[in-house]
This record gives sequence, C-alpha cells and structure tokens, in this order.
Amino acid sequence: VVRRRLLQRYEHQPFISCLAGFYSCRWKRYQRQRTEPGKCCCKMRECLFFPLLIGAFCFSLVFLYMWGEGKNDYNNFDWYNYGNLGFWFLWSLVILIVASILFTYISLLLVLAMCLLAEGQQLYLHWSHKIGTFLVLGFSIACLFALTVLWGDHWKTVRLSFQITAPYLHIGAIAIMVLLSWPVALHAIRANKKVTQVIIIGPYVAILLFLFLIPLGMYSPCIREMGTLGPKPALIGHRGAPMVAPENTEMSFQKTIEHGGDGLETDVTISYDGVPFLMHDTTLKRTTNIKEVYPNDTDQNAALFSWDTLQKLNAGTWFLKDKPFSFMGSLSEADQNQAMNQSIYKLSNFLRLADSHNKLVIFDLYRPPEKHPYRNLWISRTLEVILKESEIRPHLVLWLNNNMRSFVQSTAPGFQHTMGRKAPLEDLLKNNIVKLNLVYTDMSSDDIRKYAEANITTNLYVVNEPWLFSLAWCSGAHSVTTNAVHLLKNLSQPLFLMTPQQYNIMWILTDLTSLLLISFIFAL
Repeated sequence: VVRRRLLQRYEHQPFISCLAGFYSCRWKRYQRQRTEPGKCCCKMRECLFFPLLIGAFCFSLVFLYMWGEGKNDYNNFDWYNYGNLGFWFLWSLVILIVASILFTYISLLLVLAMCLLAEGQQLYLHWSHKIGTFLVLGFSIACLFALTVLWGDHWKTVRLSFQITAPYLHIGAIAIMVLLSWPVALHAIRANKKVTQVIIIGPYVAILLFLFLIPLGMYSPCIREMGTLGPKPALIGHRGAPMVAPENTEMSFQKTIEHGGDGLETDVTISYDGVPFLMHDTTLKRTTNIKEVYPNDTDQNAALFSWDTLQKLNAGTWFLKDKPFSFMGSLSEADQNQAMNQSIYKLSNFLRLADSHNKLVIFDLYRPPEKHPYRNLWISRTLEVILKESEIRPHLVLWLNNNMRSFVQSTAPGFQHTMGRKAPLEDLLKNNIVKLNLVYTDMSSDDIRKYAEANITTNLYVVNEPWLFSLAWCSGAHSVTTNAVHLLKNLSQPLFLMTPQQYNIMWILTDLTSLLLISFIFAL
C-alpha cells in the first residue's frame, strides 16, 4: 500500500514540476514545499505580492476590454496622434497587440498560481515574473489614466458596450467562479480554525451571490419582445467609404453608392477664389501629396489655396501608403489604380453625384480663416453652389450648419434642417428642425423615442462596429453615419437580439448549473 501511494505521488510530480517550473523556476522536487493544513499558502513576502498579481490581472483585463471596445474610434485616436506627432502610424493597433500580450502573460501566471494552490503547493513567484507583473500593472494603470485624461468620452463607449455584452460577461464571470471553487474549497477544508474558513469562503460566497443577482439590474434595448424592433437604420457614408477608398474623393462616394449606402457625408472648405471643395483637415498634408508638389506650403490652411493650385494635387496615393484604418481589407489591382488617380473633389460635383443616385447629403461647412475673401460670404457662396450650380433636389440636403439658419431657411426652404446637438423640443420645433445629428455616445433610446414622437429623427455618428450599430438599431435610431457601409449593409438583424424570456432562461440556467457544480466540488 505504501509503495502504491509513493508511486502515485511520483507519477503526480511531473505535472507539479511543470507548474512550479514555469511559475517559480523551481523544477526540482527539493526546491518545492507543500502547504501544511491550516498554514498560509506562501511566505509573508509572497502573501504581500500575490494581491499585486491579482491587481495586475484585473487592471489589464479592464484596459484590454476598454481598448477592445474602443475599436470603433481607433481612426480618431490615430488621427489625434497624427496631429501631435506629425506622421501617421497605427498606434491603436500597436496598443491593442501589447495589451493582449500582457493580459495573456499575467493570466497564465494567475492560472499557474491557482493550479499550484489546488495542488497544495506553496507559492513562490520568480523575480523575473515579479518584474513582469509590475510592468503589466504599471502599463495598465498608466494607459487607463492617460485615456481618462485625454479621451474621457471613451468611458461612455464602455458604458454603452455593457448594454450589449453584460449578459455574456455575466456568464464568463460565473464560469471563473466555478473554476475558483476548487482551490477555495481545498484551502477552506484544510484550514484548522473556523475563523480562517470564514475568511476564505465568506468573500467567495458574497461575490457569487452578487453575480447571481446582478442580472436584475441589467438593461439592454436589444432584449425586447418579438415584433417591437424598428426598421434598420439608414447608412450614411462618412466621407464616403474611407475603409475601401481615399476619403472625400469621387471614388469613395462611388463605393458608398455601390455598397448600398443611403446617404453621403462630407466636409466642405472654400478655396481662396471661392470654389467649395471637400477636405476634412485644415491642412492638405495628410490626404494629398502637397509635400512633393509644394513642400514649403505643407502647413498652409487649405482654404488659402486657389482651385487651380488644388487641382494639381493627388488625393489618393496617401491612402495606399498610410493605410488609415487598422483592419482594412486588401484592394484589387483595379481599385488600387483608381485610388492612385484621385484628385480633390468639388462640392458641385459631389452634389450632382448624390442627386443622380437619389442620395441624401450632409456636410460640415468650415468658415474660411481671417483675411479670406469669402470669410463673410461662406454661407451665401455655398448656397449658390447648391441651388444654382449643382441643382440638387433640396429635400436631399440635410443642412447642418447653425449659422444664419433663418437666412438659409428663407433662401432654401426645401432643405431638411438638422441640429448637431440635443435641445428642448420647443426650440427644435420653433427652428423647423427635422433631424438631430448626434455623436453616438449621446445615444439614448428614451430621447430618440421622445424626438421621434415629435417627428424629429435621429442620426448617430460615427458608428463603425457591428455591436454599436446593433445598439443604435435597437435604440430606434433612424440613421447612422459610418465608415463601414460595406460591412453594416450585410447585417440583417441586430447582434445579441433576444427576448426577455430567452434572457431569463439563459440567466437561470447559468446560475443553477454553476450552483450545482460548485456544490459538487465543495462536497468532494
């Protein structure tokens, strides 16, 4: 019998050797110590460090989730860094990769620690892993702090994401608690004193009860009764289709039309000689080859160039070189050749294109800088192009600019007047506003419903990710402005859509199954 027990223990050692080797770099048996019943799982120094390991895991998990859900705004983040650094680089993708690697590393360390605890081994984290833990903890806290200070609105995106992911995060948290039940039960049983058992089991049970009941406070507009879902939001191409073509070019808007977009969004600047053209940035250096053609004027305001000068610039080669989006698909050879030959697009040509395909248009109109000949004529000049040069049907124009709105309404009564912020219903109706153009972080199903009852529709911008589009759909948005018309057009229904009955069944089954498994583990 003794020989059989020794043999069984010997056969068990290779597994423990691997665990201790990777965690502590202690591959030899004599280097390891078992935890005696009633004793602490590690020495005092390790007891102080183990919470840091858990903290590093939690902070890295929070940051990875936050950054992963922020994929919708990666282009804005990279554009912000471009404005500060002066060159284009996909910093957002690099941060995602680093955060994923660090989270994987710290998760493996925590899994090794839990396995060692389950096997009754004392913990000793190797000094190299301690340094790694501090690096993960420092990186995660620093990134969370920087994002909070520089990009505080991103927390609104995270809160919105919970309306979609909360039911599935709940299942994941319950699964983790089931896995943790084994080491918790083992150490509680080995404890000599009841006080120690209460200290071990008490927090575990409290967290478990909290997770069991937390669905009572969950809310998601995508959990709804059958037949109550509204129509799919219309898709307005943000600067066209900038994931498959250079932004604000003819090719970009043609791609939006090809993929079934319902409208076109752009940015309008007025040249020095009074020609409205499409350009988002205040300078030309990001989206043209001005560095090659006019190297001394790269920082010049785009509105200070004449139209003849602007026509000499290429507006497409940068797209193939810089690849502005992290997850762009590859272009065909024909599309690459077409992109390389794009030029700056006139507003009048843009409007004719939209009118010929019966597409709505909405644009940000930038006032020229001081000493510009059209600084005080920018509204009237733009209206002249819309009404006389392009002759687009007025009802296709969503007029967004709030300057001189009464003059615009009297000059072009057929425009659909749009407000770029929330306002009291009385003010909106007084100004004949028929649509709101809101940043997606202001999404609220209650507000959307309230405005819809007054025949005021809501457009949300910029919505690129399927989960965010699904949330906008469930919230009742009439349309969204997006960089990804080619992707969102394929969605036939919102992701994560379920009825309250389906959700209740999922919740109850998850809780009951986990309770049975945990009870079985504690009973062994």
